[in-house]
Amino acid sequence: MTTPIVICDDSSFARKQMARSLPGGWDVEISFANNGEEAIEAIKAGKADILFLDLNMPVMDGYAVLEAIRKNDLPTMTLVVSGDIQASAHKRVLELGAIDFVKKPVTTEKITEILTSYGIISSSKPQTESELARFDEEVGLTDLIQEVVNVSMGQAGSLLAGLLNTFIHLPVPKVHLKRYSALNQILASKDSPSLTGVSQGFSGAGIAGEAVLLVGDESFPHMARLMHYDPKTSGNNDLEVLMDLSGILIGACLKGIAEQLDLEFSYSHPAILGRKKTLPQLMGTPDKDQTILAIEIDYGIPDHQVECDLILILTEDSLPALTERAGYLR
Repeated sequence: MTTPIVICDDSSFARKQMARSLPGGWDVEISFANNGEEAIEAIKAGKADILFLDLNMPVMDGYAVLEAIRKNDLPTMTLVVSGDIQASAHKRVLELGAIDFVKKPVTTEKITEILTSYGIISSSKPQTESELARFDEEVGLTDLIQEVVNVSMGQAGSLLAGLLNTFIHLPVPKVHLKRYSALNQILASKDSPSLTGVSQGFSGAGIAGEAVLLVGDESFPHMARLMHYDPKTSGNNDLEVLMDLSGILIGACLKGIAEQLDLEFSYSHPAILGRKKTLPQLMGTPDKDQTILAIEIDYGIPDHQVECDLILILTEDSLPALTERAGYLR
């Protein structure tokens, strides 16, 4: 009997990767959903006896999907597949009714283990070439990079969450392939009147760029409390908070990217861009004609009124090497 399944993820690469990780010989009818709303409609249409569900998506995220499934008693078994590996995220999805949680990048072995443990399949084998060929559609560079960053972002967020003993809100990473001169108009921090920023250069295997962490002034007191700094020395805390935060987020995120692309980065010393300035004052407008690949991650700690913007800026000269490395993931 054919089992209808839905793979729900906003990344076409992640959907393809998930489909190619299913065990071979399993009689399934696969449907894809780009966001939670599409997944809910597919469940109601009887297309999802099993749902493979991402958490961080636009329109309707995975948590809202799980809540809707429970509230409306929708007929599906949900397996969460996510780059958000925080312990609190794992705990929350199980409480909302997911049968299990799998961290990205997903593997056939892990999916097979879970499906077997629930009696969904009794045996497994690798997918044949003809089965794999069903998912050979081309995936664009920005979508590939978005998913690579999604996994790396989750690793960095989990590290910070563990150190601060709190939940970190992880967004959908934004990937911009634009002129450098347009960057100030598209970043989330563009409307903030007062920012403090730090920059760190990185390079390796023909790929070079700059990681920039921007923190709004209103976030520093809350972040200092989370990090247990002495409030009596608040005047000196902002830069310490910034450097500690950048060391965690920039270091973990770039490490995750390097691991997935099978390369090693070397790093420059972090440098303070400025304090209590606007975004254009911090970022400047050098080499206006250069096309850059900018990746933006808006981290947030909603329970503590903390927000920060991590931007990875890769040079135009890096794009050929980045395309080649990312191509190995297809």
